Amino acid sequence: MFKHLRENIQSVFDRDPAARNTLEVLTAYPGLHALMMHRFNHWLWQHGLKWIARVLSHFSRWMTGIEIHPGAQIGRRFFIDHGMGVVIGETTVIGDDCTLYHGVTLGGTSWTAGKRHPTLGNDVVVGAGAKILGPINIGDDSRVGSNAVVLKDVPAGATVVGIPARIISSTPDEVNARREAMAKKLGFDAYGATQDMPDPIVQSINKMLDHMHHVDERIGQMGERLNTMGGEEIPPLEPCTLDELEDGSGEPGDDDTTTSG
Repeated sequence: MFKHLRENIQSVFDRDPAARNTLEVLTAYPGLHALMMHRFNHWLWQHGLKWIARVLSHFSRWMTGIEIHPGAQIGRRFFIDHGMGVVIGETTVIGDDCTLYHGVTLGGTSWTAGKRHPTLGNDVVVGAGAKILGPINIGDDSRVGSNAVVLKDVPAGATVVGIPARIISSTPDEVNARREAMAKKLGFDAYGATQDMPDPIVQSINKMLDHMHHVDERIGQMGERLNTMGGEEIPPLEPCTLDELEDGSGEPGDDDTTTSG
């Protein structure tokens, strides 16, 4: 029991940079409280003490804002961040190292007895407000976007978004690396801009980064060819950063940030 508690505390530190010390995690993280109470309630449920397990789970819900049916099976190092509004149904099965954010529902779509709630594999992350409904399987290492409604199986390693949820294609690592390098060269933080998400602003930024990359390559090729023709060597083009543009030091005409030609 204490080994699992240590694992759960460590999982908080691993996944929440706001966690500062063990005392804070033990006293101020409702996700941890809900999980600890569920472990006890699930033990009661398995030993036939179903009524008292339901009563105690109701108390846990009142204390934490997280509703976990005592019949749910939850693996090790499970982490609920924030937690308010999380609902986990009776026949839910959750693997190891999974993460849920607030407002997540792991619910059923049928009133018939038997398996009616989802099964999550290992290392699954479910974003805030997502709904996973029915006896479906969410594969290992998969990601469910915020506010998605998942009604079908999700293969391992996939990312799903939308209503109803659909799998989005993953961008090759080399493309992401190229975009990140161009963003750093221009001097802005590309966090979120290199992810293959169906956001028109993100897609526009990615297209701009790709275009600037190609323009940069073409200018570099032109400079190399001109240098081979003789004459004064043309230095490589160095774009000014956003900070330089804001303070005016990167405006045309500045000797230290622009090149002729």
